[in-house]
Amino acid sequence: MLSEKKLFAFSGKHSLSVSYIRGYISSFKSCFRAHHFDNTDTAINYVIGLLKCPKGESNMERMEEEVPDSEYRAYQHFLSNSNWDYKGLQTSLAIDISDTLDAQKKVNKKPTGYIIDESSHLKKGKESVGVSRQYAGVIGKVDNCQVGVYVSLVNTVNACIVNERLFLPKSWTENKVRCDKTEIPKEYQQYKTKPELALDMIKEDIGRGVKFDWIGGDGLYGHNTELCKGIDKLGKFFVMDVHRDERVFQSEPSFSIPTKTKTRGRKPTRLKADKQDVRLDELYKNLTAEQWRLESIRDTVKGRLELYVYKTNVWIWDSKSEKVTRRTLIITKTNESKPKVKYSFSNGEIEQYTYKEYAYFVAQRYWVERTFDNAKNELGMSGYQARKWKSWHHHHSLVMLTALFIIKQQLDNQEYVPLLSFKDTRLLLIMQIFDIDIVEEKRRLKQMKVRHQKRKRDIELNYEKQRRKKQNLTS
Repeated sequence: MLSEKKLFAFSGKHSLSVSYIRGYISSFKSCFRAHHFDNTDTAINYVIGLLKCPKGESNMERMEEEVPDSEYRAYQHFLSNSNWDYKGLQTSLAIDISDTLDAQKKVNKKPTGYIIDESSHLKKGKESVGVSRQYAGVIGKVDNCQVGVYVSLVNTVNACIVNERLFLPKSWTENKVRCDKTEIPKEYQQYKTKPELALDMIKEDIGRGVKFDWIGGDGLYGHNTELCKGIDKLGKFFVMDVHRDERVFQSEPSFSIPTKTKTRGRKPTRLKADKQDVRLDELYKNLTAEQWRLESIRDTVKGRLELYVYKTNVWIWDSKSEKVTRRTLIITKTNESKPKVKYSFSNGEIEQYTYKEYAYFVAQRYWVERTFDNAKNELGMSGYQARKWKSWHHHHSLVMLTALFIIKQQLDNQEYVPLLSFKDTRLLLIMQIFDIDIVEEKRRLKQMKVRHQKRKRDIELNYEKQRRKKQNLTS
């Protein structure tokens, strides 16, 4: 059981002071210079605005109201027109994130993942860079939005965005006037698919010196042959989700062009395999109970995450080349009456990692969704009001900077406050920055303490339920 001190204690933590926040942002001063002008003070105010403004209101007008000594026009110039070095800032942040999680890895001995995913930002009108009617995952349907492809580094429960690309639909790349109006650099005006953008980021981050143990992604990226082959060429290990309708061979096939057997019709020209392929969901249905391994993966608020795991060698074919590619297939399903099933391919050897290790790689993609939730709900990643290419990247860089600072505070305080959430940390920072009176501060801290105690009781109850369920099954 955690002591009261361990459950909730913040006194004396220098890292939660406003001077520490300003000092941390100022450490990137060189990136905020544009010619001879230093934008560091505006950057500090912008970050404070991201922390202070509630969800849906993290725009420059609201920041001017909430942050003392700030001005709308300064924000507008800083975000949309100033030539400060967002690429340099993102590189510095990538190294900082990498080093921070690498230090955690040395303590917990858990591998660090490099996870690719996309996220959409709903927008009105047609002027914002990259905006189009396209699939918006945030609402599960086609709508007017911008879509970014992101990479997050993940180690155990800690995750932070490390790189990003704005996806430009063909309706943009085929319209030079539109691209020039939003000041998209010439080298970015050519169309690239989301997997192509992902491969660009992988190469860039390897060049930056970002440290990771495996690459992950959802079915869009795992299904893409060129991306997976590109990762193979880079000599990097991946475990990527694929769709249930993916077809595989369960033993290695050979290919030939069939001999023409009929007098009429065209001569066959397409290669044909000598074995029948199968859909992954069909393969799954034919597995026996003995082929599954139940593995305990990690702690969650609802008890231990337990997954049934199956792994085997499969061969995939793009229907064009004369060769197939061998992959390790990993299928996981939750330990529930109605299990959730996931299919993944890896370029690792089948015996290179255990059932538990492969399942851990698959399960870690969950934390990337949490990074998006935190960035959008707590830091206004989707709430900006600017249209240019530069403003997209400026805003995202500052959200990444703020998110990393919060994660550092969570890590610094986890010994004393193990249940400290991203949101809790943001609220504590607001109290420090805006010097909330002592009565109000005590009230908010009391609320947080009660919330943590309730969360702790719920976690313990869930673990007890899980223990009793196992006991009943074995008795």
